[in-house]
Amino acid sequence: MENLEVNIRSYLEYCKMQKRLDEKTLKAYRIDLRQFLDSLDRTVSNEITVDLLEKYIGKLHEKFKPKTVKRKIASLKAFFYYLEYKEMIDRNPFNKIQIHFREPVILPKTIPLGVVEKFLGTIYIQMDTARTAYQKRNALRDAAVIELLFATGMRISELCMLKNNDVNLEDGIVLIYGKGNKQRKLQIGNQEVIATLKKYKNDFRNEIGSCGYFFVNQSGKMLSDQAVRRMINKYATISAIELHITPHMFRHTFATALLEADVNIRYIQEMLGHSSITITEIYTHVTTSKQRDILVAKHPRKNFKI
Repeated sequence: MENLEVNIRSYLEYCKMQKRLDEKTLKAYRIDLRQFLDSLDRTVSNEITVDLLEKYIGKLHEKFKPKTVKRKIASLKAFFYYLEYKEMIDRNPFNKIQIHFREPVILPKTIPLGVVEKFLGTIYIQMDTARTAYQKRNALRDAAVIELLFATGMRISELCMLKNNDVNLEDGIVLIYGKGNKQRKLQIGNQEVIATLKKYKNDFRNEIGSCGYFFVNQSGKMLSDQAVRRMINKYATISAIELHITPHMFRHTFATALLEADVNIRYIQEMLGHSSITITEIYTHVTTSKQRDILVAKHPRKNFKI
């Protein structure tokens, strides 16, 4: 019987070559399975019992938040189903484990639209008042990044992985490869955003051409998500914005603003690339401010003369 570590390596290779999972998902699987392996005294897959798994899950609950525990259990379950499928184990211990726990509802953090406007305005001011060509190019690239994040609600990982051929600025269409390599198309609906993206693409055409990615740094390499986070912090400081802004908050703000504008939640689900409407429905909890405004302004009780 091959040991568990060998089986894990085999499984990760299967996920990469057969399931074609992205590197981010593979990294999470690798971490979760290594953590499980390190917790064991034994190394043979067939020796993993229901009791052992239940104790391990209990330890996970002691160390991590429910959402993280849920992911780690999912990684483990997928691995054991692989072992069962490949007939590497006689019985899958997960078939006898019932896992039920409720995750707390964590509302997505959004950016007030006035703050988004101020943030973008600051980048354009920096671009217009830049003292050197280097600073001006950086600000132009930064404006293009934030404009596209807010215009499409795409994930930061999706933005950084955009290839040059994925962005059609003549038709205003962006081809996005999301989680599980699922593909979706998004239309950029604002001509000013398209103009900024065209200006950026023209200015950085040599760097883009050399590496193939749409967003690049001035060294001609793919822009990293860490670079985008540093850039956001920089402009937030310059703007004197006290709110801690993350790239993902532009995605939340995009979705919430559309929902408050009465866009059908199914359309928003498609634009965000959510596999389930349940994930998108979290944004309905954020729109209570609009509900309050509607009831204050529109409810007929305000016209009663009592």
